[in-house]
Amino acid sequence: MKLNQVLFGMVIAAACTHVQAAEPAPVIDASSNARSTSVQPGHEERLVNVERQIDIYKRNQVKMQTQLDDLQNEVNELRGVTELHSHQLSQILERQRELYQELDRRVTQALKPANVPVQQPVVEQPTASTSANVSENDAYDYAVNLVLKEKKYDDAIPAFQQFIEQYPSSSYAANAYYWLGQLLFNKGELAQAKNAFNVVVSEFTQSTKRSDAILKLGMVEQKQNNNARALNLYQQVISEYPGSSAAKLAQTRLSSIQ
Repeated sequence: MKLNQVLFGMVIAAACTHVQAAEPAPVIDASSNARSTSVQPGHEERLVNVERQIDIYKRNQVKMQTQLDDLQNEVNELRGVTELHSHQLSQILERQRELYQELDRRVTQALKPANVPVQQPVVEQPTASTSANVSENDAYDYAVNLVLKEKKYDDAIPAFQQFIEQYPSSSYAANAYYWLGQLLFNKGELAQAKNAFNVVVSEFTQSTKRSDAILKLGMVEQKQNNNARALNLYQQVISEYPGSSAAKLAQTRLSSIQ
């Protein structure tokens, strides 16, 4: 009986030892947990970083847009210089032609026999259209020179307005409207600039200024926060005048607002 009790006690002791060995107490590394928590940034810190990156992107976008506007103004001035030089060259060629005709007339007169009475040259009176052409050229040159040579932009606005009023059918009318729109655009008078560019687009469909006028209309709409309308105008330039400088500028602006 006593032997059975001893064996039963040994079995109980062995079972308790097995339970203790099978279930060790959990160990928590507090220092490791704290270290992993400090490495990962919080949601607030990540939000601040995102906002900072967005702010930097917006500032760079505004800076790039300003540079594009300055570049467009320089391109417009260079085109104006080219236009003025072409106009002056045509005037020089016309004067040379007149001088050649006068020289030819005098040589022919000098070679006539002495006994042949010299016929007095008939001096043609200038017609109304000829005098109008001269004053028309002078008026246009005056307005353009106010922009390109004298940099008197405010004075050039009424000069172009007066030219358009006096010579609405002039071959320079489209250019005058475009110059007027450009000057008003630079001055911030967007509604009046829009009217001038619209005239070039709708009434001078064959003008070399039409593509630039459509581009400018898109820029006006963009400045007035009408991005949908601006997108349509930029796409119109690209579609109707592919490969032109206006189309390339339109593509750049199209990418900036999409």
